[in-house]
Amino acid sequence: MQLFKALQHISVLSFDLDDTLYDNKPVIAAAEAAMLQSLAQHAPLTRSYNSDFWWQQRRLLAKATPEIRHDLGRWRLLGIEAGLVSLGLSQCEAGEIAEVAYTAFWQERTNIKIKPEVKALLTALASRYQLIAITNGNACIQKMGLGELFEFSLQAGPDGRMKPYADLFLTAASRLQTAPQRILHIGDSHRADVMGALNAGCQAAWLDHLQQPVTILPHLRLTALAQLAALLDAN
Repeated sequence: MQLFKALQHISVLSFDLDDTLYDNKPVIAAAEAAMLQSLAQHAPLTRSYNSDFWWQQRRLLAKATPEIRHDLGRWRLLGIEAGLVSLGLSQCEAGEIAEVAYTAFWQERTNIKIKPEVKALLTALASRYQLIAITNGNACIQKMGLGELFEFSLQAGPDGRMKPYADLFLTAASRLQTAPQRILHIGDSHRADVMGALNAGCQAAWLDHLQQPVTILPHLRLTALAQLAALLDAN
């Protein structure tokens, strides 16, 4: 752990979810596979199209409607629908199949297993601090068995623009009726998590898996989530 800036009094720990509390890569891979399988079942003409085709549909959609990027779930859903229409399906049929395919994606995307040692750490931290989640994705803390430890979870899209915009952090501070500087946000993304927290006036702890060069200084740099246990001994 490296301390770059003196920590102010902390009352709230805010956690990013994807690649902070768990490895998100296998989760997304399984979700993509479930989506493709559902599409192949309900729209057989899609069987020769892989994930890259559907990513390109989302790119086209974002080019036409940039703000859609702030809601990853809706962006994916509408991207599936647009792709089906481009393959010749009617708008109505494409919309129905897109809903089914997106549901298959979301069920796997939220099928996340938290390691026992991570849950034990969060349980210990929750005895001293209020815990919240702030994510650009659409993982569900209830489905991963963490709902009883967290006050709430905020998601980009439904709750505001994605990090590094300050929206989600300021919404959290307002809901908790606390000053942003009382919140320490922990996340793996230098851009989204560190810059986002600092933009909102929060404190930032960067979970730097790859030990990358530091550009904008967080308050803390962690190389392992377990290092947060030091906060239990803080005054």
